[in-house]
Amino acid sequence: MEGGFIPDNILYLSYFYTSVELPIRLSFFWVSYEGTFIVSTFLAYGILHLRGQNGLGGWRWLFALEGLLTGLIGIASWFYLPPSPTQTKDWLRGKDGWFNEREERIMVNRILRDDPSKGDMHNRQAVSFRAFWYSLTDYDMWIIYLIGLTWLIPNYPMTNYLTLQLRAIGFDTFETNLLTIPAYVLFILQLLLWTWVSEKTNQRFLTALISQIYSLPILVALETVPATSGAWVKWVLSILLVGHPYVHAIIVAITSRNAGSVRTRTVASALYNMSVQASNIVGSNIYRNDDKPLYRRGNKVLIAICCHNMVLFVGAKVFYMWKNR
Repeated sequence: MEGGFIPDNILYLSYFYTSVELPIRLSFFWVSYEGTFIVSTFLAYGILHLRGQNGLGGWRWLFALEGLLTGLIGIASWFYLPPSPTQTKDWLRGKDGWFNEREERIMVNRILRDDPSKGDMHNRQAVSFRAFWYSLTDYDMWIIYLIGLTWLIPNYPMTNYLTLQLRAIGFDTFETNLLTIPAYVLFILQLLLWTWVSEKTNQRFLTALISQIYSLPILVALETVPATSGAWVKWVLSILLVGHPYVHAIIVAITSRNAGSVRTRTVASALYNMSVQASNIVGSNIYRNDDKPLYRRGNKVLIAICCHNMVLFVGAKVFYMWKNR
């Protein structure tokens, strides 16, 4: 269900913000997304204590209450969010809307001046099969899909199995829930920092490269750490790896900026998101049971993929400089 949400969200925001403004707005989106992990950690601890109430297990209460909250927010968003900057007048948003006529003209003009292709299709127009095929075969975007396939893999196994890793090194359930919070805080801070840096320096691929430069020494440390190391040493390394520079907003903005048309932006955002989801499948299978508890073989694989990603980011930078000269 989530697969179509992120590409549609990117396209939706592109009608309100210019290409320079979009990355930081996308980073706010992922900050809120990651912030829910911090909130849900405390909610889960309390809700799971409802186990046995009305004959229901704690996990059933967790699914029911968190699902209910998500559903209510989704329904409210359906009615509250306007289709475009010029369609904000509504019974829920007020009869005068969010903007007056002059402000609407300014918003539309600045968006079209930044990217005239946004005037080619309206936001309720379907992409034809021919337009879809043209977008699919736009080879200029393929290198971004290749990046999407691998750039998150060095961090994904630890992110996915963080709670299990912490339990394995001796922390109890409550301690584990609390000890994951610093990772999410670090994640949020790095997300905002590096998105801001990418726009200030006007260097997006090279800024994204920092995510791999950051992760490589931590992976090497995990690979070489002695089996006798204390739990807190392993916790620090785990938290640093999970709280990596998350440059997703930067790469998504690159996808939007390089699309060149609304149809390609729509399809390319979906294809990039599909690449990222596919990388999650790969990443979840790198740490294997026969490699526990230190995952020496898995960490070697992650180090190799991290080095591959560095080459890929530099190659993408060189490729687009050659294309745009």
